[in-house]
Amino acid sequence: MSHYHAVVWLDHKEAHVMHIAPDDIEKSIIHPSGAHQKHLHGKGGVVGSGRAVEDKAYYHAIATALHGASEILVVGPAQAKLALIKHIHSHDKDLVDKILGVETVDHPTDGQVVAYARKYFAAKDQMLSQT
Repeated sequence: MSHYHAVVWLDHKEAHVMHIAPDDIEKSIIHPSGAHQKHLHGKGGVVGSGRAVEDKAYYHAIATALHGASEILVVGPAQAKLALIKHIHSHDKDLVDKILGVETVDHPTDGQVVAYARKYFAAKDQMLSQT
């Protein structure tokens, strides 16, 4: 993929990776392996944290889908985006400097994610051009 900007919206159930150009968007949707798709809730009196084990293959697939972008925005509603950042820092170090931001957003449509990312990247570009 040869787009300069990419945005990924993710939670623990799926990731939407979109490479953005002014007149084009390449989109892929990535799902975790079957064992990690279950959403767990904590229960009183039960041993364990109540959290699913992180699906390294899921985060690796997302990181692989982000390759080719020069600037990346990571967005999502909860902790999955932070787990992705942690994974990238440990396993995909070539992406670390390309991540410009990590933002909390709920469950927008893909069109809303793209609009948010375009606005975010435009604001970043304006700030960088003034320095």
